Amino acid sequence: MSIGDPVTRVAGDRPTARTLVIIPTYNERENLPLIMRRLHQACPDVHVLVVDDSSPDGTGALADELASADPYRIHVMHRTAKDGLGAAYLAGFAWGLSRQYTTVVEMDADGSHAPEQLHLLLEAVDAGADLVIGSRYVDGGNVQNWPWRRWALSWTANSYARLALGIGIHDITAGYRAYRRGVLQKIDLDAVDSKGYCFQIDLTWRAIGNGFTVVEVPITFTERELGVSKMSGSNIREALVKVAQWGIGGRLPRNRAVAVTK
Repeated sequence: MSIGDPVTRVAGDRPTARTLVIIPTYNERENLPLIMRRLHQACPDVHVLVVDDSSPDGTGALADELASADPYRIHVMHRTAKDGLGAAYLAGFAWGLSRQYTTVVEMDADGSHAPEQLHLLLEAVDAGADLVIGSRYVDGGNVQNWPWRRWALSWTANSYARLALGIGIHDITAGYRAYRRGVLQKIDLDAVDSKGYCFQIDLTWRAIGNGFTVVEVPITFTERELGVSKMSGSNIREALVKVAQWGIGGRLPRNRAVAVTK
C-alpha cells in the first residue's frame, strides 16, 4: 500500500483508535491549561499523559488538578529529576506501551505545536505511515514569530543532519510527531541516551534503520508566547557530536523517507 491510498477499516481497527499524547513539562503552569483545552476541543477522544519534571512553579500540582477533573482522558507522571526531554519521552513511551495505546504523539506544552493540526498527523498514520513528523520545512510548512537567528539555527541543524546521515527528512529535529505502537516496540528504547533535541534525530534514525516508513506533513510552528524556551548550548553540542558519529557509522539509503505535502 502506498502512502495516501484509501484504507477501509472499521473505527476500532484504526491505528489511531487509542491515541496517547505525551506532554513533557517543566515550569509550564501558564501554558498547560491552555494547551489541554485546545487539544480536547480539537481531538476529544485522545488521552493525555503529562510528564512533569518536578516543576518549581507548581505545574505538576496543576496537572493533578486537571487529571482529577477528567480522570479518563488526563494522566500525570511525576519525575523527581530534570534530566532532559528525551528521558521524559522515554518514560512516557513506556507508560503508554504498557497500557496498550496504539499511537503515541509527542507535543510541546507551550502551544508551538497546534493541537488543531494533530488530525493531519493522525490521518497520515491511519493512511499507512509508521512515524509522522509535523514538518516546518516541507511545502506548506511554516514558522511564525521566530527571530531570524533561531530560524537559521534550526534550518542549519536540519540541513546538517540530512547531509550527514544521507536521509531525505527535511525537519528531523521536529518535536511534533506521531508513532505507531510497533515502531516504539521495535526500536531499542533502552539504548537511547540522547537527552535534548538530539532525541528527535535519534529516534528518526532508528525508525528508518528498522525499515519503518517516515512521512512528513506540513504544520505551522508558532513560537511560544508564555514562558521561556528550554533549548541550551549543550543540546546543540550533543546533536552535532552524535549526528557526526551516526553519519560516520553508516549512511542509510536516501529513499527510505517519504515526504508528503498536503
